[in-house]
Amino acid sequence: MGKALIIGAGGVASVAIHKCCQNADAFNEIMIASRTKSKCDALKAKLDGGRTKIQTAQVDADNVEQLTNLINEFKPDVVLNLALPYQDLHIMDACLATKTDYVDTANYEPEDTAKFEYKWQWAYHDRFKDAGITALLGSGFDPGVTGVFSAYALKHKFDTIEYLDILDCNAGDHGYPFATNFNPEINIREVSANGSYWENGHWVETKPMEIKRVYNFPEIGPKDMYLLHHEELESLGKNLPGIKRIRFFMTFGQSYLTHLKCLENVGMTSIEPIDFEGKKIVPLQFLKAVLPDPASLGPRTKGKTNIGCIFRGKKDGKDRTYYLYNVCDHQECYKEVGSQAVSYTTGVPAMIGAMLVMNGTWKRPGVNNIEEFDPDPFMDALNRWGLPWQESDNPELVE
Repeated sequence: MGKALIIGAGGVASVAIHKCCQNADAFNEIMIASRTKSKCDALKAKLDGGRTKIQTAQVDADNVEQLTNLINEFKPDVVLNLALPYQDLHIMDACLATKTDYVDTANYEPEDTAKFEYKWQWAYHDRFKDAGITALLGSGFDPGVTGVFSAYALKHKFDTIEYLDILDCNAGDHGYPFATNFNPEINIREVSANGSYWENGHWVETKPMEIKRVYNFPEIGPKDMYLLHHEELESLGKNLPGIKRIRFFMTFGQSYLTHLKCLENVGMTSIEPIDFEGKKIVPLQFLKAVLPDPASLGPRTKGKTNIGCIFRGKKDGKDRTYYLYNVCDHQECYKEVGSQAVSYTTGVPAMIGAMLVMNGTWKRPGVNNIEEFDPDPFMDALNRWGLPWQESDNPELVE
């Protein structure tokens, strides 16, 4: 039994909080804290009455002093950061000040530049180690489950993994001409940045959406997918011995790409502030305000997601290929927790990571990426808590 402070009250946080309440044997008490307390109170009202005791609080996740005071007051066993990636370091500072374990789903990103790197958080390793506390980075799906899948494949299926392709397919249809399934600001920054992949110990950079492949996804069918940079490539490149190449592909429909190109062409995806009627505004933040809230897409999204890893390597001196993946149904997720599958596939692993750190199964002082821990307890929990995995040998490969 433990106490968790959950920072954030958006789509992913909502799923994680639902799952904590389902898992009351692990989470007997949670506090939901966010800049907008009314969102926390709405979640509490929806979920109160079960075995998990719920409190709420208002907190500015950019304010280390406020965060520190809240942690000292509530005394959680773990802080689960489901706020914005810009706020990771502030929350880590507050965890250091209070000697509290830390879990997140997305790496720190400076607000003024679209840089997806772990260096800022890795720099905290010695301080967390000296404080005797654990930081678990990237406990979402990708990063997150993809790292656990990699650790599992290395432990049980391979002696050496040489090639890894991470494939993220969302075949959901929400009926809008253009909308993003998670925070529009983060999503559009990610997609409009240059792509890159890890090969022979260094980065190979590509133009945005330059490399396209078609893949026939189990339970979904053929979909166009594009090579993107994704943060787990950096940590897996470091933590998978013998790896020669790691690539990340994500599917996009033509309508999404056409709209995004138009918005880029007129400057709406820029993160450079502009003067408008005497005020400074960031075009991308304004665009976020006029797009549908990702949390509102749940009731109208139909279809499935398929996210997984294709591994190639050696076992007992022989070549081997292996595919490990999860298929999730948007409507089933909405029925269960009131969110679509993109939030669900991140929120469930966030709860599992927090549980394993909180109960001591994953205790390692310092700053650790998810693939550095024993994957087996996490793999078991995925099957139990709503993200069952499937596997196949000799899958279709990505050329």
